[in-house]
Amino acid sequence: MRRIAVLTSGGDAPGMNAALRAVVRTAIARGWEVLGVRRGYAGLLAGEMRPLSARDVGGILQLGGTVLGSARCPEFQTEGGRRRALASLSAHGAEALVVIGGNGSQTGAYELSRMGFPVVGVASTIDNDLVGSDVTIGFDTALNVALEAIDRLKTTASSHGRAFLVEVMGRDCGHLALLAGIAGGAEAVVLPEVETDPEALARELHAAYQRGKSHALVVVAEGAAYNAAHLAQYFRANERRLGFELRVTILGHVQRGGAPGAADRLLATRLGAAAVDALARGEAGVLVGWVRGAVATTPLEEVAGRLKPLDPVLLELAGVLAR
Repeated sequence: MRRIAVLTSGGDAPGMNAALRAVVRTAIARGWEVLGVRRGYAGLLAGEMRPLSARDVGGILQLGGTVLGSARCPEFQTEGGRRRALASLSAHGAEALVVIGGNGSQTGAYELSRMGFPVVGVASTIDNDLVGSDVTIGFDTALNVALEAIDRLKTTASSHGRAFLVEVMGRDCGHLALLAGIAGGAEAVVLPEVETDPEALARELHAAYQRGKSHALVVVAEGAAYNAAHLAQYFRANERRLGFELRVTILGHVQRGGAPGAADRLLATRLGAAAVDALARGEAGVLVGWVRGAVATTPLEEVAGRLKPLDPVLLELAGVLAR
């Protein structure tokens, strides 16, 4: 191995830059050259890549987002687009590719791997929905951003005797909402994986009011069939039955931004270095993740197109603690 390429793809996640730094410096320590690909798969097709030195990735450990950038690339979803990507890698002398990203990005990595090119994925998404990693880069920081917002909202909710629907990100998965609900002391959590009965939710909020609670808080995953906007519309006609005045806060992309916390910096550094180590021992077509307290690899064919299920123990715990 003499030269590898690295890209960041999909939604940005706090810690992506730490992973990039680890990939570059670990590869250079092995005597390899590293090409940084701009704008994810779109930049790969366009041949937007340049050599990265150890100094080029200095001072980025604490930065949120991705210094390489990311962009949507519908063309890459076609076989012709992927062949263009391989031709671009070949033209630049890249012998392997490291893909730092989430579910869609690793599906793309798998497709390139199927075409015979050595690819290693690094588990990075605030959604925490990747099979092959108990926790993904960016999740811990996004969770703490959501918790800070929840703590602040509970203060004003208590002051005014209100109920808040707090919508968090996560696409089609409820990992972020579930853990934010448990750690934030929510009265209820609404998830894509669990069917929601708005009337049952109304009864839960009213029961909290009758128990004398000064406020109520519901954490809602954005991908749920009844997201925050739908629930607010459902309750608007007869809000009095809740006992509380109802307010909605959608956190949105604020959860993606900002500096990564210590946990994400350390996780990203370990996974980025492990991706290079995997290539060095001839292991490709895998996702590097964190499983049972250690770095582990999972074949990309077991990752692509799948969503990690919620922990049933945590689901039960959320219900018990809300009472």
